Amino acid sequence: MADNRNRRTALWLLAVVPLMLAGSFAAVPLYRLFCQVTGYGGTTSVAEAPASEVLDQTIRVRFDANTAPDMPWEFRPIDRTMEVRLGETALAFYEAYNPTDEPIAGAASYNVAPYAAGAYFDKIACFCFEMQVLEPGERVEMPVSFFVDPAMLEDTEGRYVHDITLSYTMHRSELPEADTALGLTENAKVASGPVPDGPERQ
Repeated sequence: MADNRNRRTALWLLAVVPLMLAGSFAAVPLYRLFCQVTGYGGTTSVAEAPASEVLDQTIRVRFDANTAPDMPWEFRPIDRTMEVRLGETALAFYEAYNPTDEPIAGAASYNVAPYAAGAYFDKIACFCFEMQVLEPGERVEMPVSFFVDPAMLEDTEGRYVHDITLSYTMHRSELPEADTALGLTENAKVASGPVPDGPERQ
């Protein structure tokens, strides 16, 4: 009897552990989706179209930029502040510069403060939606198009928000395979030096 119980317990554990592991991996994208929908933790929302109405009431948006410890890029907002009307589609730019002698890929994480504004800060397009690759010495301006949803005035906490800070942190990412191969090819050319000319024909 004890052997049968032990066998059943072992089979039950073998069935449950993979489910628990799968659940832990699924929790990450589900949590991210939850944050984007609710604005929890200052996560911004993503909009497919501009706001349906624009109000006269304005709000100040501040822009902030940081880099992770392993990211050598220089990264900053071009405009530090912007005054926008609620519902108005605005366009801001961030600048990134790669001061190194190698191509580097980066991806930006982001949030807004105060957290109460997260669900109402809607991005239409943003450089943060995809990885960015900068070549050695390359400097780029990267846009973010957004609006602040007028529905924030109906929120018990959001109605008292007059300043919003949009903050990005740029993280180093692995280069796509094509860019890695290109970088290796260019380095090989530099290392090998110029190809000498053949003997002149008499």
